[in-house]
Amino acid sequence: MHRKGTEQLGLDAFLRRHRRVAIDSCIFIYELEANPRYVALARRVFAWLEKPGNTAVTSTITMTEILTLPYQGADDSQADTYFGLLSTYSHLEWVPPDLQMARMAARFRASHRLRTPDAIQAATAIRSGAQGFISNDKIFRRVEGLETLILDEQL
Repeated sequence: MHRKGTEQLGLDAFLRRHRRVAIDSCIFIYELEANPRYVALARRVFAWLEKPGNTAVTSTITMTEILTLPYQGADDSQADTYFGLLSTYSHLEWVPPDLQMARMAARFRASHRLRTPDAIQAATAIRSGAQGFISNDKIFRRVEGLETLILDEQL
């Protein structure tokens, strides 16, 4: 569900309202690559995640997206570092797609014209009970049942 006014809701207020959020791949990438435009916001998300009682989910497809660039550059060491850091991150659940998730993702692709990775992320969020979704892609606002916060709107 996209609540009217979410565009104006600050990141901290959004995180206070949710105990469990889904995190899109781009947020991890902003943090890992220290993206100058978004790293401060990404760090606030991960600082929130480290607090007791807060949890987050992401699809295992996120790991695929994160590791692609290091592997393209033949930097296995960097890929191993990212994998080790993220796969053991406390309060973060890595959710592999299952058949029901695939079915839900197919519905999202058909009805909202999402790309497959985005449809899988949305299905992961909903099936995992996340109340909020943090991304930088407004396309997720098409999906009912997801209150989406867009980082660009927080700058």
